[in-house]
Amino acid sequence: METYDVVVLGAGSAGESVAHRAAAAGRSVALVEALRVGGECPYVACMPSKAMLRSAAARRDAGRLTELGAAGAQPELDEPAAAYAQAVRRRDEVAEHRNDSAAADNATEAGVTLVRGRGRVVRPGVVAVEGRELQWTDLVIATGSAPNRPPIDGLDDVPTWTSDEALSSGDRPATLLVMGGGAVGCELAQVFVRFGTRVTLVQSQPRLAGKEEPSIADRLAQVLRDDGVDVRLQVQAERFESYGDGARAHLSDGSTVEVERVLVAVGRSPSTEDLGLDVLGVERADDGTIAVDDTCRVEGQRHVWAAGDVTGAAPYTHAANYQARIVGDNLLGGDRRADYRAMPRAIYTDPAVSSVGMAEAQAREQGIDAVTAAMDVGETARAITEGGGGGRLVLTADRGRGVLIGAAAIGPHADEWLAEATVAIRGEVPLSVLVDVVHAFPTFGEAFEPPLRELADQIGR
Repeated sequence: METYDVVVLGAGSAGESVAHRAAAAGRSVALVEALRVGGECPYVACMPSKAMLRSAAARRDAGRLTELGAAGAQPELDEPAAAYAQAVRRRDEVAEHRNDSAAADNATEAGVTLVRGRGRVVRPGVVAVEGRELQWTDLVIATGSAPNRPPIDGLDDVPTWTSDEALSSGDRPATLLVMGGGAVGCELAQVFVRFGTRVTLVQSQPRLAGKEEPSIADRLAQVLRDDGVDVRLQVQAERFESYGDGARAHLSDGSTVEVERVLVAVGRSPSTEDLGLDVLGVERADDGTIAVDDTCRVEGQRHVWAAGDVTGAAPYTHAANYQARIVGDNLLGGDRRADYRAMPRAIYTDPAVSSVGMAEAQAREQGIDAVTAAMDVGETARAITEGGGGGRLVLTADRGRGVLIGAAAIGPHADEWLAEATVAIRGEVPLSVLVDVVHAFPTFGEAFEPPLRELADQIGR
């Protein structure tokens, strides 16, 4: 039997980070992974999707060269199919052609023992992987999540993609049905429509991006519609049947849609089944998540930790990396506590959606006397120079404490300039300080100034 100080199940962003940290501190570490070191983000999720979004945005801007003053006459762009093929070539370079060799080599060079296969706890203190038994003092569960596939009649009989498959394929369907209006569905809908695909997006909820501030979500829907996406809210697919080489979808509004392919983007579930957690007395929640305390230690366990999507705290790579730092510090003897009040989230459409903290409705549900103020980003000088760089910023403050508790925006590069609000919320910076901050002119960051002054006036700070 092989013996290690730390065994990490899952080599995604969280597991990889913990393994490197523990090895650097002199611990013996085994990192168990059945697929790729680095997880999905570098190869079939975050990185390739952002590469495709950048290509789609560049193609759109190329169609506006005369409007932006970059050409005296508008040049003719090549056919969408040729452009999409070039975007795929660039995407695959960014995603390292889905080859994890470099990441695997980095792990072994750092002193981590990489074990290929799926690990399962077979008895307390022991994980089995493809016939090997690994004894551990500390166990870290970081197995990530997998795409949901709803039990819809006929779905298994028609051509479908998960987002991972869409971002690994070179195909560009002429018609596409996107099921789901979250971040993944919105981003890929925009990518494909900008490369000439006729896209229908169905969302069962009244708005896209259901967790976002309502006015921001409404703007996002309009952005996609302006691009040509047929956005249908409060509509869902009820039944599928084969239609030629593609699919016919029967929707809840009584209509049918014929498409070459269906993109299933209805969320993800933690990959926590068949890990043998019952051997340790660890119970999973109904949604498959594993409960952890604020040290990221699994509840009821002294030497079992969890990080990333399996905890249900926040389904983002940056959240997984944050939890990995918590786990890394604490299993090495520290006492670090996680704080999720200022966990940013983003939808990387063009323009981007970004938010952090709580919206007004959520704050009031928690008994907070919340006040809000908004700003049209299109009124900033930078929006004028950019040409069509409009959007909206909504800020939420706690009247009693006089601090910012939430921010949401849609606008060019909002995922970047909203970081100011992340710092303000995490540091509980008083509004009296925030209203005195000077922003460079002309920048989108100036959009903060009017709503911050309005909030300060509302609460008398």
